[in-house]
Amino acid sequence: MKKTASAVWQGDLKSGKGTISTQSGALKDNPYGFNTRFEGAPGTNPEELIGAAHAGCFSMAFSMMLGQAGLTPERIDTSAEVTLDKQGEGFAITQIALTMKAKVPGASEEQFREIANKAKEGCPISRVLNAQISLNATLEG
Repeated sequence: MKKTASAVWQGDLKSGKGTISTQSGALKDNPYGFNTRFEGAPGTNPEELIGAAHAGCFSMAFSMMLGQAGLTPERIDTSAEVTLDKQGEGFAITQIALTMKAKVPGASEEQFREIANKAKEGCPISRVLNAQISLNATLEG
């Protein structure tokens, strides 16, 4: 399976502007630039997109692993906080903090944590990132 995304950039780093699109059309010419990445202006940025991808990937992996254990989640709610730090002359994503709350009928706290940690380590996005990944998981009653 292969999926594609594209970016178009025009101009220099600080005053230039770009757009990001995905094969599915979920993103179509979404604006991004220095101001959306570092100054909080409206638009997207690569770190936000990695966070969304990681939260979605983790949630799907967790659901799959719960199913393998005979459990069906009612709801999995995951967010990802991506940290971009200056390193040397460039920048690097150094940490991603996943926060997940899930309602999983029949799951014990121990089983829930074990499966959540396996999903954190095993989801494809976790495996491709060179960052410290943490998980704060809450089993809801």
